[in-house]
Amino acid sequence: MTDRLDFFSRRCAWVNGPIIVGAGPSGLAVAACLKEHGVPSVILERADCIASLWQKRTYDRLKLHLPKQFCQLPKFPFPEHYPEYPTKKQFVDYLESYAKHFEISPRFNQSVQSARYDETCGLWRVRTVGAGAEAGRWLVVATGENAEKVVPELEGLGGFGGDVIHACDYKSGEAYRGKRVHVLPREVLGKSTFELAVLLMKWLPLWLVDKILLWLAWLLLGNVEKHGLRRPSTGPLELKNTQGRTPVLDLGALAKIRSGDIKVGCDFFSKDGFPKTPFPNGWKGQSGLYAVGFTRRGLAGASSDAARTAKDIGRMWKEETKPAKRPVACHRRCISQI
Repeated sequence: MTDRLDFFSRRCAWVNGPIIVGAGPSGLAVAACLKEHGVPSVILERADCIASLWQKRTYDRLKLHLPKQFCQLPKFPFPEHYPEYPTKKQFVDYLESYAKHFEISPRFNQSVQSARYDETCGLWRVRTVGAGAEAGRWLVVATGENAEKVVPELEGLGGFGGDVIHACDYKSGEAYRGKRVHVLPREVLGKSTFELAVLLMKWLPLWLVDKILLWLAWLLLGNVEKHGLRRPSTGPLELKNTQGRTPVLDLGALAKIRSGDIKVGCDFFSKDGFPKTPFPNGWKGQSGLYAVGFTRRGLAGASSDAARTAKDIGRMWKEETKPAKRPVACHRRCISQI
């Protein structure tokens, strides 16, 4: 309670427009679309550059996995001379050009510590580490699906004498030339889900492979619906193919749900307004909260989220900044009694 009072007692700098958290593709796209609607914004980025995930936490030989026409951001196509599958460097250069074209200047080294909605004044108060706080009417979370790496706790790992790195820290295989390297994937019955699916699809149709994967999931996880987790009737491959939804890999959350440490709600939005709905309606929360780039549709989904968010905020912006009509003067006729 003391922390909450301290948070709201801090003096906040007023932001005339939305506060965007994250200067990756999603954050840049939102800022650009907002400009098209005449809405100013502020981007807070914890790193010292735009698209820090692409620049610092991806391997050197990375290329876009989809043709460029499906990965370009709104209002600004890729250069014509770019190949169909741009490289990591080309994509970063494209993002730099995107920011320059729309005159987007994120505030770097601004790590957001907390964000809370003040119901008394209808504003979002965003606190950054060591730099004070900002207050604004709208908050757009565009930190990305893979902003934080997940490192599982493995027995005996602490006593291992070799190097241990996360996949996001891998740059190239040159550092491991001539060495023995063990890659630890997320596995199901000794094989990764993807490997198992590919193996089965050599002989079986997609619908049957999905049924087998559903049965294996039930065998391993049991009945999770009694804990408030509704599982889709379709399999993971068909679900991804038709709706763009990616199955969740359990890394310990299920055990905490079963023990009661994590409570499962059934509302359309969580209590802080974060949307749970998948693409295409998962971009809007409550109280002026938006989430861009979390709908499991890659860069195309992020662009769609950005356009919808900007249009929605732009509509409210125009309503709230519309000049008030001056009242028409009413002239009274004075009648004197004689």
